[in-house]
Amino acid sequence: MSKLFAKIWKEFLEILPPTVFFLVALHIVAYIRVLMLKGTGIAPMTFVAVTISALAIGKAVVMADMLPIINRFPEKPLFHNVAWKTAIYFLVALVVHYLERLVDSWRETGDLIAANEQLLANIVWPHFWALQIILFLIILMYCVMHELARVIGGDTLKRIFFGPLPIAPALTQPGQQS
Repeated sequence: MSKLFAKIWKEFLEILPPTVFFLVALHIVAYIRVLMLKGTGIAPMTFVAVTISALAIGKAVVMADMLPIINRFPEKPLFHNVAWKTAIYFLVALVVHYLERLVDSWRETGDLIAANEQLLANIVWPHFWALQIILFLIILMYCVMHELARVIGGDTLKRIFFGPLPIAPALTQPGQQS
């Protein structure tokens, strides 16, 4: 039982950082969406739906990180892996975002093709693209931080952000010897 608990605990600790990050980020996006949709009659996502989405994205990120294709440029500057991962995660988020809307439309119409036609006709494209831009930036931030943590180490990154930092040598005044 101890080995099983250790495995579950390890999995929990791996999924925790991306899940917390996306939980906070997606709730910010949901709040922005509520503000954008105010007065349009379109229902925003609920707290539970946003939380479930964050859990799903957290697990998907951990699973994607296990794929050999995801770390395609390990010896190149961080920009390459950040751009690659951001593109992959963003494309998945774009498809999922569209499919969420399609499922809602499908429930109303009962026909998938009619639902897609209705969605394409009724979607508020500026709102859709505004949310995609926000999601892109959130995913980019996550990928930058994740790659930094991978290269410099999680403990070093925690120390840089939360302390204690090493004491920097005192700067000497001009004319003084150090």
